[in-house]
Amino acid sequence: MAGLIRREDIDAVRERARIEEIVGTYVTLKSAGVGSMKGLCPFHDERTASFHVRPQLGLWHCFGCDEGGDVISFVQKIDHLSFTEAVELLAGKVGVQLRYEDGGTGRPREEPGRRQRLVDAHRVAEEFYAGQLDGPEGEAGRRFLAERGFDRQAAATFGVGYAPKGWDHLLRHLRGRGFTEAELTASGLVSQGNRGVYDRFRGRLVWPIRDITGETVGFGARRLYEEDQGPKYLNTPETSLYKKSHVLYGLDLAKRTIAKERRVVVVEGYTDVMAAHLAGVGTAVATCGTAFGTDHVKIVRRLLGDTADAAAGVIFASGATRGGEVIFTFDGDAAGQKAALRAFEEDQRFASQTFVAVGPDGLDPCDLRLQRGDAAVRELIAGRQPLFAFAIRSVLNQLDLATAEGRVAALRAPAPVVAGIRDQALRWEYTRELAGWLGMDEPTVRGAVHAAERAQGRHDLTPPPPDPGSGGGFGGRRQGAPGGRPEGRWDGRQAARRGAPGRSGRDGGFRGRDGGFRDGAGGRDGGRPPYPDRATAPGAMPGGQRPPREDPVARLERQVLEVVLQLPQHALGAGFDDLAPDTFTVPAYRGVHDAIRAAGGTLAYGQEVERYAAQHPGADAARHAAGWWAEQVRENAVGPVAGVITELAVAPLPEDRPEALSGYAHGVLVALIRMGLTREIADVKGRLQRTDPADPGYADVFAALMALENRRRALRSD
Repeated sequence: MAGLIRREDIDAVRERARIEEIVGTYVTLKSAGVGSMKGLCPFHDERTASFHVRPQLGLWHCFGCDEGGDVISFVQKIDHLSFTEAVELLAGKVGVQLRYEDGGTGRPREEPGRRQRLVDAHRVAEEFYAGQLDGPEGEAGRRFLAERGFDRQAAATFGVGYAPKGWDHLLRHLRGRGFTEAELTASGLVSQGNRGVYDRFRGRLVWPIRDITGETVGFGARRLYEEDQGPKYLNTPETSLYKKSHVLYGLDLAKRTIAKERRVVVVEGYTDVMAAHLAGVGTAVATCGTAFGTDHVKIVRRLLGDTADAAAGVIFASGATRGGEVIFTFDGDAAGQKAALRAFEEDQRFASQTFVAVGPDGLDPCDLRLQRGDAAVRELIAGRQPLFAFAIRSVLNQLDLATAEGRVAALRAPAPVVAGIRDQALRWEYTRELAGWLGMDEPTVRGAVHAAERAQGRHDLTPPPPDPGSGGGFGGRRQGAPGGRPEGRWDGRQAARRGAPGRSGRDGGFRGRDGGFRDGAGGRDGGRPPYPDRATAPGAMPGGQRPPREDPVARLERQVLEVVLQLPQHALGAGFDDLAPDTFTVPAYRGVHDAIRAAGGTLAYGQEVERYAAQHPGADAARHAAGWWAEQVRENAVGPVAGVITELAVAPLPEDRPEALSGYAHGVLVALIRMGLTREIADVKGRLQRTDPADPGYADVFAALMALENRRRALRSD
C-alpha cells in the first residue's frame, strides 16, 4: 500500500535508536543488574520502580501496569503518536532517511500523521521570531529584556524572539516554506477569523515552549505595547502537540540537572526561569498558563526518581534532604499564598520533601536577581521552608492572634489544612506544632483537627500516647526558631512518612552457585517485581489461571525462557534447540517456545552474529544480533504471547553477577533438560512394562530407555 514505510528502514530505526537514551529523556533510569535498568513507570503513578529496560534487546516492560514493547511502541505511547509518526520522530533523531512504498523519500502527501510537519512549522517559526528580535521593530523586545537584566546571549540561550505587529508576517513566511493553511491552523501558530487566518502572536516578546525532548511544541508571548488590548500573556492554544498540563517551561534545559541533583525548583514565569538558570539554579521550571497540577507532578516524579522511601523528607544538619526536593517559589502576596495552598494539595503525591521559597519583600527570582544579584537567588532557594509549615502559617498570618477571638479563628482556619495531611505521623507532628504556634494545649488543637477530619471523611488519626515531658513537641521546641524548628533537627516527616510501604524482603532468588534453582515468594528489593495479578503474570492460562509462583515446574520454565531470550549466547549450543515441542507444560510458556522455534531457535541468533560480524568488522555484532533475534521471536508470537515474550525478555534475572551468568544459564537449562528427560524416561518405562519380553520390539524399547538414562547421568555429572 502506498505510504507505508519500508520494512528495512523501520528495522534500521529500531536498531539505531538506543532505547536507554530515548526512555532516559523521560525517565531517570538506574542499574538493575547486568544488562538491565529500571525507573518509575511513565504510564502509571507508582512509588516503587517497576519499569524495566533491557538495552541489549531494545525492549521495555512495566511489571506494575503490564505495558511493554520496543523503542517505537514506547514513543507511540509516551507521545500519543501513530506508528508512522513514532518511526518518523525516531528517524529524525538517529539520522535514518525513510523511504516509502510509493518510491519517494519524503512524507506521502495523503498520510494522516502530521506531527513532524507541525514540529517543523514550530522550528521555522522559532527561527523567524529570533531573527525579528534583532530587527528594527525588535527594539521593544530587546528593551524589555535589558530592563530585566537579560542580554542578547541570554535571549539566544532560551530562544527568545519577537513577533512583529503585522497580521500576516509569520503566515507569509511559513507559506513560503511550503506549509499549508490546514497545517498552520492545526499548529496553533495562526488563528481563524471571519476574513481568513492571521498570525496569533503580534507585537509580543515570544518564548519557545519545548517538550522534554527539546522539540518546540508551542509559544508563550508577552504583551509589549499599551495599545494591545489582549491578555498580558498569551500562549499557544491546545493542539495535538501542545498540552499545557503536560509541559513545563525550561524542562528541556533542566532535566539532566534535576535528575542529577534530585531537586526541582518550580517558579512562576518565563523570566523567572531565565533568571534562576543564569543565577546558577539550573533546576528551575515553570508551568505555562496553568497551575501546577497532577500531570506536572507525574513528569517531575519521573525525573526525580521519586520512589517510596520511609525516611524521605528527613532534613540533616547539613541542610541536605533525604530523597529528592521539590521547591515552589511564590510571591509573598495573597495570590502567592493561594498558590501555595494549591501546591499543598499536590504535595502529597510526592515521596520527596516539598518546600516553599518566598523572596524578601515578596520579590520573584527575576526581580530579586535584578535588584540584588545572582547570589540572592541562590540564597532564596537555600532558605526554603517546608511547604506544610508555610501553608499553615499563611493561614495564621491572616488572623490576629493577640485576641481570644483571633486565636479561636486561628484554630479553626488551619485545622482543615492539618487534617488534609495524608501522612498520619506527619499530621500528628503538625498538630503538636500548631498547638505551640497558637499557645494552646494539645488536646484542644487535636479535637479541632479531629473535627476537620470528620468533615473531610477521614478517621485515621490515632494519636500516640502523650509525652508529658515534651512540652507539646519533640524536645520541647515550640516558638522562636525560624519555621518552628532549630537547625539540624528533624522537620517532622517521620519514618512512616506518606504511609510509604516497607521494602520488600530478599527472596534469596537463584544465585547460580550450585547449579540448582530456587525462588522465594516475595521478590527482592530491586529484583523481580511482583506481578499485579494472576491474569497478567507470565504463564497465565486462559481465564487468568496459572500455577502458583511456588510451583517449581512453572518457575523453572520461566527461568529458562528468561535466559534464552536475554542471554541467547549462553543458550546457544546448550541443547535448548533440541527440546521437544511439548517440553513446556505452562500454556503461555509453550507458546513462547513455539515462537522461539519458529524464529529459528538460538541457532538463528548465532548465525546472525556471524553474518553481521563479517559484514561490519569491529561492530558490536552480539548486541545487534540479540535485538534482531528478540524481534524475530516477538514477530512469530501468536496473540498475547508477544506480551509475555517482552515481559520475560526484560524481567530481572535472579543472578546479577557478570561472572556467574554463564553458570546460572547452564544450571537452569540443564535442569529443564533433565526434567524433560525424566518425563521421557517415565513414558518409556511405562511402555516397557506394557511390552511382553518375548516381543521383538522389547529390546528396542529397552535400548531407548538406557540411552535416556545415560543422557540424564551425563547431565548430572556435567
